[in-house]
Amino acid sequence: MNAPTEVGSSRLFEARRKVLPKAVKGPFRRFKWAVMVLTLLIYYATPWLRWDRGAWAPDQAVLVDLAHRRFYFFSIEIWPHEFYYVAGLLVMAAIGLFLVTSAVGRAWCGYACPQTVWTDLFQHVERLVEGDRNAQLRLLAAPWGPNKLARRATKHAIWIMIAVLTGGAWIFYFADAPTLARQIAEGTAPLVAYTTVAILAAATYVLGGLMREQVCQFMCPWPRIQTAMMDERSLTITYKFWRGEPRTRGLKRSKAAETHPVELLQTGDCIDCNACVAVCPTGIDIREGPQIGCITCGLCIDACDDVMIRVGREPKLIAYATELDARAEQAGEAPVPPLRRLLRARTLVYFTVWCAIGVGMLVMLEGRTRLELSVLQARNPLWVRLSDGTIRNTYQIRIRNLEARPREVELTMSGVAGTMWPESVDRKDAGRSVRFRVDADKVAKERLFVAAPEAGPQRSDIRFTIRALDGEGESASTANAFERPEAGR
Repeated sequence: MNAPTEVGSSRLFEARRKVLPKAVKGPFRRFKWAVMVLTLLIYYATPWLRWDRGAWAPDQAVLVDLAHRRFYFFSIEIWPHEFYYVAGLLVMAAIGLFLVTSAVGRAWCGYACPQTVWTDLFQHVERLVEGDRNAQLRLLAAPWGPNKLARRATKHAIWIMIAVLTGGAWIFYFADAPTLARQIAEGTAPLVAYTTVAILAAATYVLGGLMREQVCQFMCPWPRIQTAMMDERSLTITYKFWRGEPRTRGLKRSKAAETHPVELLQTGDCIDCNACVAVCPTGIDIREGPQIGCITCGLCIDACDDVMIRVGREPKLIAYATELDARAEQAGEAPVPPLRRLLRARTLVYFTVWCAIGVGMLVMLEGRTRLELSVLQARNPLWVRLSDGTIRNTYQIRIRNLEARPREVELTMSGVAGTMWPESVDRKDAGRSVRFRVDADKVAKERLFVAAPEAGPQRSDIRFTIRALDGEGESASTANAFERPEAGR
């Protein structure tokens, strides 16, 4: 970002201060490492997992097959007309975020958000190539030369490689991963594959490597939404000002403890070392209170605890705490256990709704049939009088086989005393039932004729039933109407 533009003496915007977080060790940093490794492993490895679905279906465990309009997730196969399952998962994800936010604040932002994960990865690469924070600051201030040029080129080359791998992994979810990877290497992949990789790689490089904390602070709407879902019982990163203020500088406080006990009582635990600011990935000072830039990653807690232990003070000057607990501790009261804070009406309602949707979807998945039938009556003409005086109606039938194997099925009708036959069969072979073979994971479309005596009501109910002739014997049925001419016509 350029320097502030000035009109007279008024600044229109503040120049960006480059954030170079310092490496830190501690339980929250280890937890972030674990989450980062796990999420990246899931993202990059999932398209390569195999799942045997038989000879007629793809063997990729997770696949969004746009060409055949299917979504495969291990043993689950979702068809376009079953998109409500995907909608249900999205609703569960939203409610899950509401639950997490109301309970532990912006924990999603601090640990599992893709922007956080890739930014963290890029920052580790930056430290590996350029050194920790102090070394990066020296390199930033140094004039351009062979050393600076080599380090910057190496860093950006690794960033670009990670970005390309990220974009490449994404497209593997939409095609057979080994096949598409070979085509990309050979230069025979579709143009859309290269274009998608380039767009996603550029987005990853810019957002994760160049913009970093600016995405969280200025571009992402989620922090603004989260503030409306948090209350005084939500866990947030809290600086205990009543314990830390007034601040001293460096180790002055520790020396005062030895020579001036009275002065010690007038100072706080914070030695103003700025360790919490140096490790913050968004560059904020948590001592200034709650801020939209705080992603509650807990790294400032690790840094502050390390300093407090080294100067002989009690840790957790910065800690996860609710507003109610902060008030209680400030008043000298015992804080409420975190588990008890979580078990409250709001979080229980979110959790109950989340579980109800999940259980409902599982029940629907378990009970859904793998054979479906739809029948549409031809409306022009509604009926035809045949040479023998019978009335014929025409129907367009669709038999959907959701199994990954071919199936023999039998179609029968009830409610009308007549016969039926498909368009591909002569009427002399008509009967009360018709057999079809439906290919694996396909929809069979047939034009069906039904002929019945003219005597009868102008409109009769007719029911078509399809039954699988395999061992499972699944069936499905649907109702329609059989039309006859008005009396006297």
